[in-house]
Amino acid sequence: MDEIEIKPKRIAIQGGYGAFHEIAALNYFENEEVEIIPRNTFKDLFQALKQGLVDYGITAIENSIAGSILPNYSLLLESNLSIIGEIYLRIVQNLVAMPGQTIENIREVYSHPMAILQCQRFFDEYPHIKLIDSVDTALSAKEIAEKKIMGTAAISSRNAANRYSLSIIAENIETHKMNYTRFLILKGKNGDNLSPAVANKASLTFALAHKIGCLSKVLSILSYYNINLAKIQSMPIIGKDWEYQFYVDVEIDDYSLYLQAIEAIKPFTSHLHILGEYLKGKAILE
Repeated sequence: MDEIEIKPKRIAIQGGYGAFHEIAALNYFENEEVEIIPRNTFKDLFQALKQGLVDYGITAIENSIAGSILPNYSLLLESNLSIIGEIYLRIVQNLVAMPGQTIENIREVYSHPMAILQCQRFFDEYPHIKLIDSVDTALSAKEIAEKKIMGTAAISSRNAANRYSLSIIAENIETHKMNYTRFLILKGKNGDNLSPAVANKASLTFALAHKIGCLSKVLSILSYYNINLAKIQSMPIIGKDWEYQFYVDVEIDDYSLYLQAIEAIKPFTSHLHILGEYLKGKAILE
């Protein structure tokens, strides 16, 4: 009897090989065969998922220092994709460049604006360095390596430095050492869902009904049903002055109570949608 070929899971990431997205993906799917599919932008990543080009995607959604990545909430809502998991990655930033250089040789540093923001205090000590936004940390490192650019550095992971044979000329340059990014795992057309029976966290989105005190009532109802609110994020609804879309993460201790709470808040919300039910993510080091 012929053996059934098990194909690796195709995982879309934002950025290049060696990016923090790849590190998070490999840790989340650590005991499985995976194929990492790089995408330059978050929009490209979501498009690949919607078109069925990959099985799963992983996207950063918030950082403990820089806060929520608001455009990704919009992409998530527009995509109608499901969240099936999360993972928290400790972000360690390094200044990397072509071998043989010191920080005194560096005149420009390229990286994702989030990474630059996380390392601002380090660069305050080097006013001669110009900080320039790029689409990704690892892709910046890759370009320096491929073009052998001298006098220029990138902020990236150690993995990216090793992959592209760059030297780390300053390590752990992030301002705050307890710097974590939360990543969501999204399911494409061919991905598998978790059974709700094992879910202990959920992400919801809703707008508020046009009634006074709706938000306080929603929060009171969640409290009444012993639903712990892990996060609440609001975003203005384009074209509707002073109206907001809310994204809420809740922790689930009793699944039946959670379902009752959802039904109870419906009269005070509009366009209520469950973005995903999943297991609370573990925190890992890079």
